[in-house]
Amino acid sequence: MKILIVEDEVQSGEYLKQGLREAGYYTELMRDGIEGLIEATEGDYDLVLLDVNLPGIDGWSVLRSLRRKKPRLPVLYLTARDSIEDRVKGLELGADDYLAKPFSFSELLARIKTVLRRGAQSQESTTLQVADLQLDLVRRKASRSGRLLDLTTKEFGLLELFMRRRGEVLPRSLIASLMWDINFDCESNVIVVAVGRLRSKIDDEFDAKLLRTVRGMGYVLDEPEPEPEPEPQRQNPLWDIETFPQSEATENL
Repeated sequence: MKILIVEDEVQSGEYLKQGLREAGYYTELMRDGIEGLIEATEGDYDLVLLDVNLPGIDGWSVLRSLRRKKPRLPVLYLTARDSIEDRVKGLELGADDYLAKPFSFSELLARIKTVLRRGAQSQESTTLQVADLQLDLVRRKASRSGRLLDLTTKEFGLLELFMRRRGEVLPRSLIASLMWDINFDCESNVIVVAVGRLRSKIDDEFDAKLLRTVRGMGYVLDEPEPEPEPEPQRQNPLWDIETFPQSEATENL
């Protein structure tokens, strides 16, 4: 699941960004109302966490504009404005939930899951699938051929990344920046180990291998290519020549 955070306070924004990544979500952070609106409108997000007091345009204006363009995109207000009037205003503008600061991070995670679950009932499927591998983004469960896979939070997020970009070779540097939010160290084996563990869980007990290494480039997850059909055996051309009876003239020679 991909979450857009629109928060101008640096420390709060980084706290949310890091915490949600550790919980297995992809996150992008915008610190300006105008930039946040553009990103929410043009990007592909499952949820927006929106502050009210923003530079550029405030969170009320962001939601008004966003509802005209993406009426079904879930939005959760996270703001220090906690009066009853503000809560009512936010919900009437079309917010799916409203959480006042300060808040418990565990409560935020619970509210995010609830909003996403409600949205899943009215939006397109929240299940990703490649071959017999399935990923339920709301219930946070992975399975292959109907068998549940025991994945850590980080492995779940990594698998979601591969499945959303199926068939695309992902370099280690890109995986590191999206999943670990670190400057990639070419000498580090963090990505190699993480992908190896994920591959052992989704491929080892199955004949068809979905996650493979592209030497010198990165990793790709996709359905296995079908094996080429064997060429039909070539018959001796003489077998196709019909045998005709000799003519009487030939017989009399």
